[in-house]
Amino acid sequence: MSKNYVGVLALYEPNGDIRPLEIIWKDGYRYPIDTVKQVCSAASLKSGGIGTRFTCVIRGQLRYLYLEEKQQRWFVERL
Repeated sequence: MSKNYVGVLALYEPNGDIRPLEIIWKDGYRYPIDTVKQVCSAASLKSGGIGTRFTCVIRGQLRYLYLEEKQQRWFVERL
């Protein structure tokens, strides 16, 4: 499996929390994030890599969105 790097519109709170609001694909299509259910440090078992994992609900589907801490890039696991 490989990583699907995406753009993310996120709110950076004064206390340091990050809240992703929208995923932006390479073609410019935007997917609003309905809810963030969980935030934790985790490895992507499907794609490889370690970072902050945001468990998101997007259009009623559960998806994992990762922020790679070293490179400051966002990716979602390919299905």
